[in-house]
Amino acid sequence: MTTPMMVRTTRIVLVVVGCAVAACGGPGAGGDSDHGSPAAGLPSGYALRLDRDNRDPADFIATLEEGNLEVRTGPAGILYRPDQHVDGDRFAVRARFTEVGAPVGHREGFGLFIGGRGLVGVSQRYTYFLVRSDGRYLIKQRDGGDTWDLSDGWEPSSAIRLPTDGGSDVTNELAITVDGARVRFVCNGESLADLPSDDVSARGVVGLRVNHNLNVRIAGFQVEP
Repeated sequence: MTTPMMVRTTRIVLVVVGCAVAACGGPGAGGDSDHGSPAAGLPSGYALRLDRDNRDPADFIATLEEGNLEVRTGPAGILYRPDQHVDGDRFAVRARFTEVGAPVGHREGFGLFIGGRGLVGVSQRYTYFLVRSDGRYLIKQRDGGDTWDLSDGWEPSSAIRLPTDGGSDVTNELAITVDGARVRFVCNGESLADLPSDDVSARGVVGLRVNHNLNVRIAGFQVEP
């Protein structure tokens, strides 16, 4: 049964536990400091895990209106509902992502994650699938403070829609489908990678990941059996 991320619109400050240090992924991140935000909050029922324990959760803002999220980040992190936990070996998660006003020269990713476990402790684990505005994607796994690539770094794909100079914001639909022995990573209906499920942390909490200094609208997040 489809499970949309639909809770009432609100702004509250969320206090989160410290997180292990980990890289955001993507070139140029080292010299691109996190931007602060004038207000803070998350929709009711959501939780946040930042990549770094020395970042302020008040600088990661998510608002929910009519079932759609808008996320503004200083620091990078994952956003999720703890009750959206999948234990089966056949399911899919999907959502539509629109980067608002993609800045020139700022290449940071956003997308989905699956297989979330231990998300409030030092042993956090999940697999994530991101795209960014230069037409590249990344599939990566996190285990505690360690991360490793499941794709060949940031790989190019013609399936990713790109923003144009002076044009409107571009939307990309991402999906991760788990079907027994295989896990597929899909952008706009095209499979970008097909990996053995033994290589992917798939069972657990599902949700969203947004890297630092981004403004992303997220619509239609759902979990399908």
